[in-house]
Amino acid sequence: MRKFEKISFEQFKKDIKDDKELYESYNIPKRETMYAAGYDFEAIEGFSIHPGEIKKIPTGIKADMNNDEVLLLIDRSGQGFKYNIRMCNQVGVIDKDYYNNKDNEGHIWIKLQNEGDKDYIVHKKDGIIQGIFMKYLITNDEEKSFKNRESNY
Repeated sequence: MRKFEKISFEQFKKDIKDDKELYESYNIPKRETMYAAGYDFEAIEGFSIHPGEIKKIPTGIKADMNNDEVLLLIDRSGQGFKYNIRMCNQVGVIDKDYYNNKDNEGHIWIKLQNEGDKDYIVHKKDGIIQGIFMKYLITNDEEKSFKNRESNY
């Protein structure tokens, strides 16, 4: 089953803040139109990124997916094109075994960098990133030794 969920309030308190109203106010990622490939992640709170600054941003979201799928996190095109804002890792790769891991429940974070010459201002509920679920292939001769090995998470 492919789905987005909020992290638990306990994890939210650890990662973000002890604010139940804020926790209840943000939305699960959604597609804006019928033909959109990407699910838009919203800012939980407003923030700004100064020119040259890098900011790590919590999404409050975790994602579950089918065994042969991956969630790719990609810049919203307007951020890069209009404001020169980039994800530090260019494309985020969220594997199935990241979901509900013991360290952070699979809480998805992003890191944005302002390579422009003006402050980049984001308001609460503005789109900050998009996620696209994709199927992936494996090689026919893949070694199967990892079957009984636990995830790195």
